[in-house]
Amino acid sequence: MLRERVTEDVYVFISGLYAEVAATVVITPEGAVVIDTLPFPQETQQVREFALRRSSRGIRYVINTHHHADHVYGSYLFPEAELIAHRQCRQILLKVGEESLVQARAQTPVLAAVELRIPQLVFETEMLLRLGEKTLHLIHAPGHSTDGIVVHIREDKVLVASDVVTPVPLLVRGDPDQLSRSLKQIKSLNLENVIQGHGGVLLRGEIDETVDSSMEYIRLAKKQVQAIVDKGLPPSELAKIDIESCGRSRIPLGGLVQRLHKANLDFLYAEIKAGRMASR
Repeated sequence: MLRERVTEDVYVFISGLYAEVAATVVITPEGAVVIDTLPFPQETQQVREFALRRSSRGIRYVINTHHHADHVYGSYLFPEAELIAHRQCRQILLKVGEESLVQARAQTPVLAAVELRIPQLVFETEMLLRLGEKTLHLIHAPGHSTDGIVVHIREDKVLVASDVVTPVPLLVRGDPDQLSRSLKQIKSLNLENVIQGHGGVLLRGEIDETVDSSMEYIRLAKKQVQAIVDKGLPPSELAKIDIESCGRSRIPLGGLVQRLHKANLDFLYAEIKAGRMASR
C-alpha cells in the first residue's frame, strides 16, 4: 500500500491489493476524519493505525462517498466514529448490502471478518462538517452511482473526488450524463489537488485537463456506441472502439482501464439498444 502526504494534514492511502482504490485521512486538532476505506481489512487496519498515531483525539468521523464495496467494507473497523453518507447510500446498504457482503465473503475468504456498517448521519444535497480547523463540504455528485458524493476540504483546497474522477470514467450501472454534470461542477472549485477514487492524486495543473478529458471520453464513447447501434451492428463491433479513440490512455491502473473501458462500452450498448439512454 502506498501512502502519500497531500498537504500538512491530508494523507491518501492507495491500495496495493485492489485497483489502486484510495482512502483519505484528514487530521485536525479535534480528531481525525477518514474518507472512504479500503476493501481488504489488512489495509484499512493500517489506515486506522496511522490515523490514531497522528490524532490525539482519535477518529471522529468516517465518510462513505458511495455504497460500493471497495469503498465501504472497511467502515466496521472504526466503531467509535460516526458514519456519514448520502441518504441513498444508507438506503442501498439497508436494501442489498448484507446480501452483497454474504456473496463477497463466499468468493473472497479474506473478507470473512468484514461486517456491514450502515451510515447514521445522512444528507440529501450538501452538508458542512466543521472539525478543528477544517471545513469539509460534502456535495452530492451522482453519475457513477446515484448516491455518490465528493468532499471539498476547503482550507487545504483539496477535493476527495472518489469515483467521480478516475483514470477512465466508470459508467457501468451509472448515468453518463449525470456524471458529466458532476465533473463539470468540479471546475468551479479553486483546487490544488484532487484525490481520485482510484489511481492517486492530481496536481493543480492536471485537474482541468483531466476533468475535460473525462467529459470528452463520455461524449466520444456514447457517440461511437450510438453509431454502432444505429447501423444495427452486433456488440462484437465494440471491440473496434479502443480507449485511445475516446481520448484516454490504456496504461493507468496496471492496464485495468482497458477492461473498464470495455465494460463501459458494453453498458452503453445495452442502454442505448434498450432505449434507456438519450442520443446526444
